[in-house]
Amino acid sequence: MLVPPIPPRRVDRLIALAGLLGGAVLIVFKVYEGADRLPLWAVVLPLVVMAGLELVRRTRPVLTVALGGLTFAGSLCAGSLLATMIMYTDLLYAAVVYGTARMSRVLHLTGGSTVLVLSSLIWWKSGTGAGLLIVVVSSLVFLAPVWTGDVVRKHRQEAETERLRAEQTALLSEMDRREAVGAERARMARELHDVVANHLSAIAIHATGAQSVARRRRLAEDDPLVEVLAVIRENSVQGLAEMRRMIGLLRDSGGGEADESYAAPDLAAVDALLVKARAAGQGVGLDFELTEDGERGEVPVPVGLAAYRIVQESLTNALKHAGPGLVTLRLEFGPEQLRIAVDSPYRDEPGRELPGARAGLVGMGERAGLLGGSFEAGPKDGRWSVRAVLPHDRESGGRA
Repeated sequence: MLVPPIPPRRVDRLIALAGLLGGAVLIVFKVYEGADRLPLWAVVLPLVVMAGLELVRRTRPVLTVALGGLTFAGSLCAGSLLATMIMYTDLLYAAVVYGTARMSRVLHLTGGSTVLVLSSLIWWKSGTGAGLLIVVVSSLVFLAPVWTGDVVRKHRQEAETERLRAEQTALLSEMDRREAVGAERARMARELHDVVANHLSAIAIHATGAQSVARRRRLAEDDPLVEVLAVIRENSVQGLAEMRRMIGLLRDSGGGEADESYAAPDLAAVDALLVKARAAGQGVGLDFELTEDGERGEVPVPVGLAAYRIVQESLTNALKHAGPGLVTLRLEFGPEQLRIAVDSPYRDEPGRELPGARAGLVGMGERAGLLGGSFEAGPKDGRWSVRAVLPHDRESGGRA
């Protein structure tokens, strides 16, 4: 079980509290120099000041070192307390770790100068042995915390450098991944163009050629054959245009702007769909009717695109599979969702429907699901029923 780290400010408070408690214990047992001749406040005051400086050791390193040095010098003259000295060494350490690089250089210089001056004075007054002892003790107080803080600071800088390098590596990996995705999308675009677009082009060309033959044979414009050829050519040209737009989107690598010539279809194009469906359904006895409930208003772009595709696929399925009769399309515009209902004559006689892989129904369900809506399709009361609910807000979950 991982233990969460203690906040830095709480750590500083704990250090200050530990210093105060340790100093209080030493004062109670009179474990300090000058216990018999100094007043109590002369020992307690430096201890309290040093503990207060511990609270700002991270944010005010210059203040803590300057004021802490004066307090420590005063405590040495009045009566040396171990807890005060330990907290002063912690202030030196924190100043190097959390301060600037200039602060570290200054503390190295002042620490070395202090050790040199004190050891020289003691050696001059008391001899070599005392001078060497002062060198060791003063080095532990003034230089050891600075050296330790410098090592910790360098390690932290190296860790930060490695972290930045890891982030850079991750960024480069993400760029490589996006480039690979862009290359795959370009490959898919080429395949779509080579396979599907070429077939649609061939259909449009042959339909145009058949229209030319019909004109040379002087067939009437209202002849069913001429109308069928016109519908085939118009739908193949439109499908080819949409396929080219899709190819343009696939060729976009994702990092730049999309093709500005591509305008996503929405509910405004439903009327055109019905016109084409009526023209195509005349030969098989199908008629189409649109009913709207509520104001269209401004439908979100993803909802409008999904609704258009669901209506388009539903009308196409009706043309392919429905029997003669009336196909009704109902659009209910609500403040939070859009409901689509398509009912067409259902024929379940074997061998009459066109073969299909039901990919259209799967696609309609996926479009509704991506928006957090619902979709269902199937025979109901002798008719083929399609129901879709598309919420304007994904969080609504598609629940009416």
